[in-house]
Amino acid sequence: MVNIVSCYMSMLHKIMKLAGMHPKEVEIEPGTVIHFWVNNNNDNDDDDNNAKKKSRRRPALVLIHGFAGDGILTWQFQVLALRKKYSLYIPDLLFFGGSHTTSKAKITPRFHADCFAKGLRKLGVEEKCVVVGFSYGGFVGFQMAEHHPELVDSMVVTGSVLALSESISSKSLERIGFSSWPDYLMPNSVEGVKVLLDIGSYSFPWMPKVFYKHYLEVMFGNRKERVELLEALVVKDEDVTNHQFKQRIHLLWGNEDEIFNLEEANNLKGYDP
Repeated sequence: MVNIVSCYMSMLHKIMKLAGMHPKEVEIEPGTVIHFWVNNNNDNDDDDNNAKKKSRRRPALVLIHGFAGDGILTWQFQVLALRKKYSLYIPDLLFFGGSHTTSKAKITPRFHADCFAKGLRKLGVEEKCVVVGFSYGGFVGFQMAEHHPELVDSMVVTGSVLALSESISSKSLERIGFSSWPDYLMPNSVEGVKVLLDIGSYSFPWMPKVFYKHYLEVMFGNRKERVELLEALVVKDEDVTNHQFKQRIHLLWGNEDEIFNLEEANNLKGYDP
């Protein structure tokens, strides 16, 4: 039987290209490659009109996804709405989509932040950008804002907190009824996929059981590496510092968010309520 999710992803990539998006692989260091989707506004042309084109370049917007899918799947509808107004940069997290590494270092949100910052520079981002982070992407966005302030002008964050401390982690897992983040974010059953999408989405539409089966087959590869990402995400309470952010930070929060409390998200400096 043909996998409907695999077919959809193939069709989605074609639609994105028709909409002006292009896949680009950026080598950050030997063995580490970040895959981006970018639109036509980001093309660098080495002709006499390059300076004039740069002066007309639209604001840079970076969209960072979470664990339920890769970059272009997560942000597909936002791409169609924003592609004419912004220069879009949509990276895949490492071990998602086309991003990969052979690095032996612990792959943390900080590691991702450094990779994305270097990748954006290589793609020609010379001015400050807006970073939008969803779930794990929010943790990466906070690290970009803290350690690359010359790059990040402001942030929009949803489904994430400043840092996943042990205490916040345990409370959040208890709230959604899981013993660990891999149990929730790396399901190994059809029912597990359904629960993940139901909890992590607002009013997820009805789908037949075969959809969840095919989603499981396509979207949860690199299991060992992704579990290690989640294990490296949780930090000790005493290691969490409340950084004084200079950027504007916008929190998007639903009244019925099941994972993190808004109070936990508000526990940072520089946010814009």
